[in-house]
Amino acid sequence: MAQLYIKDRLAAQRIYLILGALFIASLVVSNLIFQKFFSWDFFGIYTFEISVGILPYPITFLITDIISEVYGKKKANEIVTAGIFASLFSLLIIYAANGVPATNWSPVGNELFSKVFGATAIAVFASMVAYLLAQYIDIQLFHFWKRLTKGRHLWLRNNFSTFLSQFVDTFSVLFLLCSFNKIAWEQFGALLLSGFLFKVLVAALDTPFLYAAVFGLRRRFNLEQGEELYFEEEILTGEPETREA
Repeated sequence: MAQLYIKDRLAAQRIYLILGALFIASLVVSNLIFQKFFSWDFFGIYTFEISVGILPYPITFLITDIISEVYGKKKANEIVTAGIFASLFSLLIIYAANGVPATNWSPVGNELFSKVFGATAIAVFASMVAYLLAQYIDIQLFHFWKRLTKGRHLWLRNNFSTFLSQFVDTFSVLFLLCSFNKIAWEQFGALLLSGFLFKVLVAALDTPFLYAAVFGLRRRFNLEQGEELYFEEEILTGEPETREA
């Protein structure tokens, strides 16, 4: 049974805020930079051809897994919802910036700005559809495996939930981008394979970071295995708040 005093509550909320900020920043940036593609030769085994937007995106799944494990499903879903509003808000800012004419001495002119950010609306729409499907699937599967394993085998729920959700995410966003003629259909299969394999690789590699983060937070807040923090109601006294996972 976890005990969370007021000072610990503030620390838990502060950490949650930091994780949320990293999550939203990674999500918004991935939508802004997606038009640049690169290739990466993975030790001669496979050559990835992927968008640079995929680089920060797996961080979002790592963070939701950390929040799911320590703060619970509700807090993870709240972060996902916040990410939607942040992305839509960034889209409004880009629309406004694109609509303002550049001066004749501006280092970045109207044409260049529109070329770089002009497809952002479609990218955000495609990303939001894929994002909603993938993130909510990831959180649901994570807690399904958590209940099934009774809080044990963190590596299993981290990877099994992420693998399926990452396929849904990659397929959905590429399908929509191809449908809106932002990417040629001829590239769909290759980009789907590259994107999914890259995300699976990153998901496997981020497992030690997940263990380190969860271990540190459990130790900081004296949580048992499978136990979650709970600080929904305000506490005005020094009495501890308790909840069993």
